[in-house]
Amino acid sequence: MDSMKALLDSITVNTQSSIRFEYAGKVYYVDPFELTKPVNDADYIFVTHDHGDHYDESSIANVIKPGTLLVTPESTAKKAAVLAPENPRLAVQPEQWYQECGAEFETVPAYNLDKNFHPKDNGWVGYLFYLGDLRLYVAGDTDATDDAEQVSADIVMVPIGGYYTMNYAEAAELVNEIAPEAVIPTHYGTIVGDKEDGEKFARLIDEGTTVLFRL
Repeated sequence: MDSMKALLDSITVNTQSSIRFEYAGKVYYVDPFELTKPVNDADYIFVTHDHGDHYDESSIANVIKPGTLLVTPESTAKKAAVLAPENPRLAVQPEQWYQECGAEFETVPAYNLDKNFHPKDNGWVGYLFYLGDLRLYVAGDTDATDDAEQVSADIVMVPIGGYYTMNYAEAAELVNEIAPEAVIPTHYGTIVGDKEDGEKFARLIDEGTTVLFRL
């Protein structure tokens, strides 16, 4: 499918879960982090939660431009207002559908099951993007929760590094439940998780889902 190939080819991952992709001539960033070069090309910036490797104001400053929509959880709304007072902003809650400035997406709860790094009560999120006939799920920092398992998506991007999130085996089990056409593992090889975790993850993914690496 041409639209699938074009979307996959546009996806890059910098460090951790710092994601960039393009669709319909628009540039999307999710959790920009350690982006040191000013490019200021973002049409949309999505933040999953407040931690410094996901809400990085210096990286946001390097990609934001006049008119960029800045989407954050409610917990980050005040900081976002100070950072980008002239930009359109949207504070989101979990389990909601939004259509704003041409972007269509749902918020999926992102939280830990047996750890305290990402409490469910914080209202932090992953994003399910509706991109024409494709759906791209960026999970954020989460464990393999019932909420995540209910997602239906063509492309899935999940953390696999463990400690703060699910590990590679738990992430593979989640992806096999969702059964997307393609999966891109994130959140490993730097702060948490070994670089080899990507290959370990790939070996556990069911036939029918293509594993792609962007780190």
